[in-house]
Amino acid sequence: MAQIDKPGLHFNTILYTGDGSGTQAQTGVGFGPNMVWVKSRNATNYHGIADQVRGVDKFIYPNDTNQEQTNANDYLNSFDSDGFTHGSNGTIGQNSINYAAWNWKANGAGSANTEGSINATVSANTTAGFSIIKYTATGNVGTIGHGLNAVPKMLIFKDLSDTGGSDWYVHHTSTGVNGRLILNENNAAADNTNFLNQVLPTSTLITLGTASQANNVGNDFICYAFAEKKGYSKLGKYVGNNNNEGTFIYTGFKPAFLFIKIYSGTGQWTIFDNKRSSSGGGNEIDKILHPNVTNAENTADDVDFLSNGFKMRNTAANANGNASTYIYMAIAENPIVGSNNIPAVAR
Repeated sequence: MAQIDKPGLHFNTILYTGDGSGTQAQTGVGFGPNMVWVKSRNATNYHGIADQVRGVDKFIYPNDTNQEQTNANDYLNSFDSDGFTHGSNGTIGQNSINYAAWNWKANGAGSANTEGSINATVSANTTAGFSIIKYTATGNVGTIGHGLNAVPKMLIFKDLSDTGGSDWYVHHTSTGVNGRLILNENNAAADNTNFLNQVLPTSTLITLGTASQANNVGNDFICYAFAEKKGYSKLGKYVGNNNNEGTFIYTGFKPAFLFIKIYSGTGQWTIFDNKRSSSGGGNEIDKILHPNVTNAENTADDVDFLSNGFKMRNTAANANGNASTYIYMAIAENPIVGSNNIPAVAR
């Protein structure tokens, strides 16, 4: 498997301040994003996700069960070659509010994928192991193609059509074939044999069971699929120790983005990234946002982003509770060149 030498061509975080104009352009992403996840840093606005497969004017909210919302003026106006142009909604462009936007490259608006028993529209970046999958559920056990030519290790599902609201279901390789987490909740992992019908994803297909959160008959769904790629992404688990001299997790690269959830107990989902830190460019990353709540950014947790992984520097239950088990997804800033045996670097 070839290593990705320039992770920033596939994922990047940008920070900006909204001006309320309704036509504000953000640049500096480094590529044309196909999925944008945005959250206000100094206000309690919703998280919002837009992707090019569903359409530029459509938002879904990771912290909420709401169906997909459409607004041609307030959300994204366009996906651009080096960023995006957005409206004035509080989720993305309110005057004087600071925002973080996490940007992924897929493959445009997608194309038809008929590899599974359920036809889908798929936008797949096979180099970086990320795809956006849209399909209409049948309610019966079936399969959808994901287009990655690699086994996805994390899947995030959202019902776009349910007017009564529907939880975001998450599969992660470390929770097992029946394990599921809920992105909009702080629940521990639980087994649901009807989620993926007790079949792990393959290099071509995702199996859907009859769970309504991924297969509610007649409803449209989106699924974000993430495979592991050398030098770019790592998905796994670790055990916390409730100590400021915390657990070190080897990834093979310096992280740019870290997505964490305790799955052995209750606790918040947590996002760290290399653009939000009090250290001003050092190893210490201490500013966090929680995908399952609208809370503003805080500094309750603390992690070091090192040349070959990350090391917990906090005692918070959300990221480093004693003997608690966590799932994670890390995306690279810089890959390691050469040996895997480079030691962790202390502050």
